[in-house]
Amino acid sequence: MFKKVLVANRGEIAVRVMRTLRELGVASVAVYTDADRASLHVRYADEAVALGADPRAYLDAERLVSTAKQCGADALHPGYGFLSENPDFAELAETRGVTFVGPPPSAIRAMGSKQRARAAMAAAGVPIVPGGGAGTLEEAKATAARVGYPVMVKATDGGGGKGMRLCAREEELASALERTRSEAEKAFGSGDVYIEKALVEPRHVEVQVLGDRDGNLVHLFERDCSLQRRHQKIVEETPCPVLDAATRDALCGVAVRGARSLGYHSAGTFEFLLDRSGSFYFLEMNTRLQVEHPVTELVTGTDLVREMLCVAAGEPLTLEPSARGVAIEARLCAEDPARGFVPSPGTIERLVTAAGPGVRVDSGVYEGASVSPHYDPLLAKLSVWAPTRERALARLLRALGECTVVGIATNLAFLERLLATPEVAAGAYDTGFVERHAAELSAPLADANDDAFVAAAAVSAHLDAAHGRANGRAGASAENDALAPWVAVERAERLGR
Repeated sequence: MFKKVLVANRGEIAVRVMRTLRELGVASVAVYTDADRASLHVRYADEAVALGADPRAYLDAERLVSTAKQCGADALHPGYGFLSENPDFAELAETRGVTFVGPPPSAIRAMGSKQRARAAMAAAGVPIVPGGGAGTLEEAKATAARVGYPVMVKATDGGGGKGMRLCAREEELASALERTRSEAEKAFGSGDVYIEKALVEPRHVEVQVLGDRDGNLVHLFERDCSLQRRHQKIVEETPCPVLDAATRDALCGVAVRGARSLGYHSAGTFEFLLDRSGSFYFLEMNTRLQVEHPVTELVTGTDLVREMLCVAAGEPLTLEPSARGVAIEARLCAEDPARGFVPSPGTIERLVTAAGPGVRVDSGVYEGASVSPHYDPLLAKLSVWAPTRERALARLLRALGECTVVGIATNLAFLERLLATPEVAAGAYDTGFVERHAAELSAPLADANDDAFVAAAAVSAHLDAAHGRANGRAGASAENDALAPWVAVERAERLGR
């Protein structure tokens, strides 16, 4: 095993990786920009190295690898996002004698282009969504006519929900091409796009794979990621509530076949679209750890970060995965749903997170922390496990209800409303569900500045405190008593009551 690992990332995923390193007795090294100087991942690490004032320094491959060498790290873990799927970064690390904790650069490169990935998977016998080239408007029109409208115009080097446009008819195609190319150029440095058939009300189901350097490959079952907003995942669960055993076996088997065709090792995820008939089609492969990996860890009892580190260190894979129960994750973000989900940077004045049986919180913040406008607004991931889906949903709603964030806007109320809908309770949703119900899910909440509203919340908090004292909790601190009305106001405001 390694002696020291540099974590080339920030936020909750950096803390997540460092926790496993600590359990393994491996020293961790954090990197940070000026904006992240007081961040949780910097505080948690055994060592921390400053990258300077530029908030984009997490994308400086040369700087990151040089830092790893200078501090004596024998490996680096890229987390997700930033350079995690950059084959040049992986190659640079390896050529400098720093082990890249991830798949081989050849696999990253093959799957980094959506067009190359589609071709490679088709050759491996993996079903793909019908589509084709869109190098020119004429080619795009021909492809769209062949596969049939509606179509998706997608960035060849895209990801993370960016660089894609739905196009319902030919009259919209020129504008969709122009806008997608522009967004792709800004986000990924390439304006290349292609076209895929847009499936009607599909589900987004992905399969976690894991392999070692000796060619041993396993799957760790599937995750349903269909609850999305603008192609960004919001809530994920496993198992998929509508997948039958035969389709699950076929889906997972195809993912392993695709990974084997790439000579893949480490953790990776095959993403599929599942249509109403139960047919599934390859969408893309993420050659890294997924944001939603905690739900897989909860149902399989596997530490995926640990497995990635062991594989990178040359150890054989000995897993025989099995799954038990249901796990669901919700992403808590610093954004304002009532204002179109605009980011909400600022200082977290008050923070209370959930606890209790079957609850896991992966967080990158703390009370008093500053949320930077320069980075993704993800604050924490709240995941739960229970024996059944009904109990898991109830547990997640309970856990969300325990959370309080004061000082910045968050999507807490949005998540509670979403998970309380009858459709989600029944598992009867698809990738368009959130957009179709956006108005009611994102409706403005009660005005916390209204005098009557504040007074009512304060009275409620006072009664709660009195009830607590009557039940033998008179030892509560004066500080907590003083904060209770503030917290009550925030939570009542969030729920709009």
